[in-house]
Order: sequence, then structure tokens, then C-alpha cells
Amino acid sequence: MTKMTVSRETISWRWVTDRGVRLATGKATLPVYHMLMEAGLPGVVELVPADGSLLVVLKPGTQAPSRLLDIINSQSFDMTPARPGREHEIGVVFDGLDLPDVADKLELSLPGLIEGLCKTQFVVKFLGFQPGFAYLEGLPQEWHIPRLETPRKSVPAGSVALGGAYCGIYPAQGPGGWRLIGRTDARLFNPVASSPALFQPGDSVRLVSA
Repeated sequence: MTKMTVSRETISWRWVTDRGVRLATGKATLPVYHMLMEAGLPGVVELVPADGSLLVVLKPGTQAPSRLLDIINSQSFDMTPARPGREHEIGVVFDGLDLPDVADKLELSLPGLIEGLCKTQFVVKFLGFQPGFAYLEGLPQEWHIPRLETPRKSVPAGSVALGGAYCGIYPAQGPGGWRLIGRTDARLFNPVASSPALFQPGDSVRLVSA
């Protein structure tokens, strides 16, 4: 299994509250997240990955575990990829309001765009914006498309959209500036479930034309 070496310069850190340590992880966010999850450090109650960073939340009144400080202060350390996350197939009706415009901007036919999206293996990088909203990475560089200049005041729940380097699915109705390409009936967030969010960092997601 291939090892990844992350230098000290990549994993800089700072306190952000009396309980929070922010790690600047860059592209190594998921490997660092998985490594710390596997480590089961005492006093750590939550790990929150974001775009290029990771927040380590500690129990009230708890000092940062010495093992955590050893890791983030080390000159370098090797990590092997953690076991893969869950795999999800999400049925999508590709009829979004912005689908023709997206295909035009990317100089693709509608069938070509849909086929490409369905062939892409997305990875959940982090969650945010809405409960259960996952930022799905995997689009080729040339498919990165800017968000709308003026966000919509209301986007229906289940809308599948593209924004910048990411694909996302809106778990609930709300405002949004991503380009709508389709819709799904999948329930992405259930507040009464033992694990409310369907997607977790490191999971893989494939879109299937419904």
C-alpha cells in the first residue's frame, strides 16, 4: 500500500478557541482525518474536515492530547490510506434548470455531460452549508464551473448541482448559487437516525441516471 508523506509545513496548526485546534491540511485533509479517527485520541470529541483544513474539538477543560501535538509538530510522518468509506449510488433525474447552460459552457452535448457525470467516482471531502450537504470531489479540472453570479433564493431539496470544483446535493430547500443539473429522491439527512447524515467524509458516490 502506497504511503503518503506530509511535511510539517503542510500541517501547520493554531488554537481557534479554548477547545478547538485548527490544522491547515491542504490536500491531505482526508488522510489526516482518517488517521486521527483511527488513533482514537483521548479528549477528542469531534473531527470536522473542511476545505483544506481540519478542526479538532476537545472536551471542555481538556488539554490537547500529547499524541495529537506529537503528530502535528513532527517534522514529517507517513500515513497509509484508511479503509475505504461506504459506497453510494444515487439515482438522478438529469433535468436541472442549468443543465443545458453547463453543457454549453463545457462544450459538451447533454448526453455527453450526463455520461461523464455518471462515470465519475466522487469522494466526499467534507460536509457543510446545510446539515448533510456533502462536497463531492472528482470533477476533471476542465469541468470546474463558477457558481451563479446571483444565487437563487430557493433551491428545492434533492437538487443536484455543480459549483467550482465540487458536485453537491441539497438535503433541504434553501438558497443556493450552484448550477442545477438534476434532482434525486435520496434522503441525505435524517435528524432522528443514529447517523443523521447519509454521507461521511471519505465515502464514494456515483450518480446513476434514473
